[in-house]
Amino acid sequence: MNARFQDWLGDQLQTLKDQHLYKVPKILESPAGGRVRMDGREVVNLSSNNYLGLANHPKVRQAALDSIERWGVGAGAVRWIGGTMSVHEELEERLAKFKKTEAVLVFTGGFTANSGCIPAVLTDKDVVISDELNHASIIDGVRLSPAAYRKSEGWVYAHKDMNDLERALKLANEKGFAKKLIITDGVFSMDGDIAPMPDIVNLAEQHNAIVMIDDAHGSGVLGEHGAGTTSHFGLYGRVDIQLGTLSKALGVIGGYIAGSAKLKDWLINRGRPYLFSTAHPPMVAAALIAALDVMENDPEPMRKLWDNTRKWKQMLADNGFDTMGSETPITPVYVGDEAMAQEMERQLFEEGVYALAIVFPTVARGKARLRTMPNATHTEGDLEFAIKAFCRVRDRLMVKG
Repeated sequence: MNARFQDWLGDQLQTLKDQHLYKVPKILESPAGGRVRMDGREVVNLSSNNYLGLANHPKVRQAALDSIERWGVGAGAVRWIGGTMSVHEELEERLAKFKKTEAVLVFTGGFTANSGCIPAVLTDKDVVISDELNHASIIDGVRLSPAAYRKSEGWVYAHKDMNDLERALKLANEKGFAKKLIITDGVFSMDGDIAPMPDIVNLAEQHNAIVMIDDAHGSGVLGEHGAGTTSHFGLYGRVDIQLGTLSKALGVIGGYIAGSAKLKDWLINRGRPYLFSTAHPPMVAAALIAALDVMENDPEPMRKLWDNTRKWKQMLADNGFDTMGSETPITPVYVGDEAMAQEMERQLFEEGVYALAIVFPTVARGKARLRTMPNATHTEGDLEFAIKAFCRVRDRLMVKG
């Protein structure tokens, strides 16, 4: 091993520790749910994306087991070389129907869907206009493209600020870009607020721009049967590119791009993560089809998710916590100071509650928060237990709301 390189790594890690930005993952020792065993402790889990409880749903589990018996455990190849099984095709057809689009292409993850789609649809004659709070996978996907995108050049608009978005569109028109791509999260992953999609779409149509939405946290949460933010606002046919995730509300793993048949064909030919990644194990596709069946035919998980969301937000508000204007199950509890947020996480875990501290660089310096997410598997007793722990820790540390 190169000693100088190892010393450099050690120095960088120590810097993270000194700045209270060092992360150590906790180990889940039970199936995902509202109460779990983690690092040897039973805790109420408020840091899971398993919104509808489908990660451990009996129908989803059985579909995966049945698929192993039929298909084995691996696809054996990249999709275009020979790894596309009929179960993969069935999943994409089901997703397209669910999203009410012409076609869907599934990627191995939401991150790879962004990094595959964004560079594939842009050239050096194009521009990306992006919300300043967009997810890291959007930012990295944009950086991989040859298009103009830098904030210093005016292509990042203030969060949900439609006047600033219109400014950027007018600037793009003046500069004569071939294509203008507006990209936004549907539900913002650290704040829990919803993008003003009707206004974004209207501006895009006025300025002949393309709209792409990353709906990772809207999938399974908003819209008809959880079809997402486009469904929530009734914007069918007016959003050019929709990214969805298969690892949050649907409970398994993967991501997808929904749009036109031409878009799918182009990404099959030019989406590099699709071209160079082995296909999902067939049991993943089968489990996802079963998860879609549950979402489309059983309204109870989504109803319970929103019941718990309203209860949790009310509990926090009644006890003086700042939830930063969240509109969705993603419910940040504002702290501000990075070290204090991490200490709250540590003490909450000792109290039997897991709520992850979110600090720089995931959010801006001085904007640390605990990100909490109620889900359909939490009981009212779980939430009451959690709010009491929050109050005890806050009072003990004298945290100001």
